[in-house]
Amino acid sequence: MHLYLHVPFCARRCSYCDFAIAVRRSTPSAAYVDAILKEWVQWQEHSAWATSPTLETIYFGGGTPSRLDPAAIDRLVNQLAADRSVEPDVEITLEANPEDVTPERAAAWRTGGVTRVSLGAQSFDPHVLRWMHRSHSADQIPRAVEAVRSAGIPELSLDLIFGLPAALERSWEADVEQALALQPEHLSLYGLTIEPHTVLERWTRRGELTPVDEERYAREFLSADARLTDAGFEHYEVSNAGREGRRARHNSAYWRRAPYIGLGPSAHSGFDNERQWNLREWTSYERAVGEGASSVGGREHLTPEQVRLENLYLGLRTRDGVVATMVSPAVRQTWIVEGWARAACDRLVLTPEGWLRLDALVALASG
Repeated sequence: MHLYLHVPFCARRCSYCDFAIAVRRSTPSAAYVDAILKEWVQWQEHSAWATSPTLETIYFGGGTPSRLDPAAIDRLVNQLAADRSVEPDVEITLEANPEDVTPERAAAWRTGGVTRVSLGAQSFDPHVLRWMHRSHSADQIPRAVEAVRSAGIPELSLDLIFGLPAALERSWEADVEQALALQPEHLSLYGLTIEPHTVLERWTRRGELTPVDEERYAREFLSADARLTDAGFEHYEVSNAGREGRRARHNSAYWRRAPYIGLGPSAHSGFDNERQWNLREWTSYERAVGEGASSVGGREHLTPEQVRLENLYLGLRTRDGVVATMVSPAVRQTWIVEGWARAACDRLVLTPEGWLRLDALVALASG
């Protein structure tokens, strides 16, 4: 079993963000823990535990989990481990913003069981960080990395965003080099998307922002792939690269369609063909669990065809690919000739050029 805890609290909303967050000056850590543990009690009788009784990964995502009081994280991890068996080498990831990471907090996270920090750097360019409405400065990133290292947390991942508007004159290559200089075990590279109801969407609608063109987007993605491969990283999923043996185990569980439970507002859970998701807003979620009611906002059951399509899409996202017979011989041959895929024994694996066309290729294969 894999467990995700959504921590919605943020100091401010970034210009590109459409996540379920709650902007707060101070973080209600105690109230959050109380709500999560009330929902956790409701999960104890779920039938999925019969086949997946042990927690393999725990992931604190957000929002900004690093804004929680470290004692809250410790309390949660202890209670989870008291109620369910936990793998001896459990991966416990905490997403963190650089400005929250101090030597004292990092040491407390390590004492509380955190084995991996995912640091939201996004860029090392001060102008870009201001444009993104990020709450940290560029010089806080290396200080945060040093604090994580000094605390003895064994795994560090850095997040970067590419595909920014050309008008920003951001050097993507320089950002990649600065990230590599910090010697992380893992990098996550996300292409900027302009989502509805975001600051970026308003800027675009008013003509104040011209999104990046496809050529520049592709060039940045492919240049990062080449540079990371040269540096000894395995680009093992569209948006993720790690040193040997350092794949993100929690995220990899999603791509394998392993069973997972999501706790907290807007968190999703999935078991085979069953999906459910929680109420989106923190206030609604807290009220529901406080009253002993269900926090579920919706459910669905996937049809066999939807399961097949999900397996195809998730498998093609990864370097492991899919069983070749999931794609017709004619389509496979076209992809290989075009340089979008390669055959690997009995599997079909997309190349980085293929990943740039992932949605279109999946639509073609399933049509």
